[in-house]
Amino acid sequence: MVPVRNEIAISVYAPTLVGDEKRPLAIAQGMERALPDLRLAWTTSEKEDLIPLPNRDQGLATDKTNGGFFFLCNNDDDRLVTLSGSENPLGLAADGVPHFEVHASLPLDTASIAAAAEVLAAIGEFALAFWGHATPFDAGVAIAEQTSPTLEGPPRPPRGLPALKLPEKIRSPEIPHRLGWLNYWSTAAAKTIGFPDPARDAELLSRARRTESGGWVVQLTDAPLDLDNPAHLDALKRAYERFPEIGGRGSP
Repeated sequence: MVPVRNEIAISVYAPTLVGDEKRPLAIAQGMERALPDLRLAWTTSEKEDLIPLPNRDQGLATDKTNGGFFFLCNNDDDRLVTLSGSENPLGLAADGVPHFEVHASLPLDTASIAAAAEVLAAIGEFALAFWGHATPFDAGVAIAEQTSPTLEGPPRPPRGLPALKLPEKIRSPEIPHRLGWLNYWSTAAAKTIGFPDPARDAELLSRARRTESGGWVVQLTDAPLDLDNPAHLDALKRAYERFPEIGGRGSP
């Protein structure tokens, strides 16, 4: 399905699935617990027709499509929620080791905004992710341009945002490639970027929560990130200044 502009896009990055993995089913069930009344019990055909999945849990436990799991969604065109996972053969860092990516989307509405941090935490925790983020579509497009090379060469990010390095220039998979509205940082990722520092991170800590594994979900702005809002753009820039390791900028 083509992304829509009024969605919250969620991505997390984790070690690849190995053997009889329980992560796909745990991710789907965790997302459902985090978002009231959600049931991810449908998939789509090649023609994008909805197909019910009466044996979804069994399918997730046995079918490791593309090194991950098949596309899931709810049966609600007005509040579409999606989830999928796959192996990416490219590395998150200079070591080039493949990784497991999980992508989800929520409608940009009151209920989803209220639950987004819990949804990101659930996906990140059950994926055993290194890091991840949840960001409204429009802001996510601008943030993606921080790593996109141009015809002239290096990235030319919009709005005065810093250029970020490509994965092969980043020294370890625990280093987040970018920031988002909501940021999932595993214990290892938080340690790598130096979060939290009580003396410098009081504002971020006021909107942060610990995860069960000891990681963090850190929210940059109270409302969903809108880069047309000068206060939001300033918050994003301040966070990049605070964490130079993000995007590989702290490495030579």
